[in-house]
Amino acid sequence: MTYDTDILIAGGGLNGTSLALALASAGFDVTLVDPLPSDTRAARDFDGRGYALSIASQRVLKALGIWSALSESAQPILDIKITDGRPGEGPSPMMLAFDHAEIEEGPMGFLVQDRYLRPALLAAVDAASIRQLNERRVVSQSPDSNGVTVTLDDGSALRARILIGCDGKASGVATRAGIKRMGWQYGQTALVCAIQHEHAHEGTAHQFFMPSGPLAILPLTGNRASIVWTEKTERAAEIQGLSDEAYLEILRPRFGDFLGEISLVGERFSYPLGLSLAQDFIGPRVALVGDAAHSVHPIAGQGLNAGLKDVAALAEVLADASRRGEDIGRADVFTRYRQWRRFDTATLAFATDSFNRLFSNDNGILRTIRDLGLGAANALPGLRRGLIREAAGLTGDLPRLAKGQPL
Repeated sequence: MTYDTDILIAGGGLNGTSLALALASAGFDVTLVDPLPSDTRAARDFDGRGYALSIASQRVLKALGIWSALSESAQPILDIKITDGRPGEGPSPMMLAFDHAEIEEGPMGFLVQDRYLRPALLAAVDAASIRQLNERRVVSQSPDSNGVTVTLDDGSALRARILIGCDGKASGVATRAGIKRMGWQYGQTALVCAIQHEHAHEGTAHQFFMPSGPLAILPLTGNRASIVWTEKTERAAEIQGLSDEAYLEILRPRFGDFLGEISLVGERFSYPLGLSLAQDFIGPRVALVGDAAHSVHPIAGQGLNAGLKDVAALAEVLADASRRGEDIGRADVFTRYRQWRRFDTATLAFATDSFNRLFSNDNGILRTIRDLGLGAANALPGLRRGLIREAAGLTGDLPRLAKGQPL
């Protein structure tokens, strides 16, 4: 059987490029099909968008050889403070506080800006001589017992052993494989921006639970922070349409004055929020990774971290199968990946959905329960340390890459 490539990846975003690098390091011939143009490699001006990467995710990127390009621009997350509150009233005195000194591994994570992470991954893909087909989409796939034939939107066809869908929550790969989805919209929108502030943040990330949804304040390098501010969809549209000064006037009472005066820097963005889970992570000669498999509420900032765990797990399963001389596209090989990642991502989806429903309201009884729960968890060192390790991505059956080890 003749193949054009061992593995074809549909989608050249953060998960797709990370997976391509991992698989290439294991000796696979990889082709990356990306609908975006090649100029996405250029570093952009500051816009504040970033990712709260866990220690496990940082280890994956280090194992892939790109952390050195990110380390100077990455802001360590040293502490996390979680509180309940209302706009203009400040946070509840009952809080859950995580201190990185309670674990041995150092910072709980790092805030990495998208404008550095994406170009670093793409530069590494270029250096690895991975075949890239930019401004192309997969429009059909025909699996058989030996491989899969993929047709692109320019009419060309490629033959691969397997096809990996890294093409987002509206995954065409999943749809064509007959993999259905479940989920719902939250009626919430995330308003994303960055601010300059007067006082040092000292590496502390804050999560304020407001009646309309959570407000995350994530430390960036310098006296800057990335804001992920959840509002009801209709209200969010109104706020997004305001001038910068009017936007800030609404943000200030939610934000508070603990960092002094604040001002907007960079662009403002908005994203509708929902839950979307693929009912299976695998199909005939197909596997799904990242948002193609699971897209959850950003309440805990775990979206990319879950995707990078998918990357590390799938790369390990395929590398080990290849070393044993197995057909990497066989159903039992893919089943190992599904068994490894399905429960973890389902648990994450349930947790983020439940927390959003519990905290995104102004019910007095629920507010009391929430405050007591946060205070009780904070008062139990063993539980608190376990939650810190969970937030840092250090629990569960970690793939080798997530331990900083090579494939």
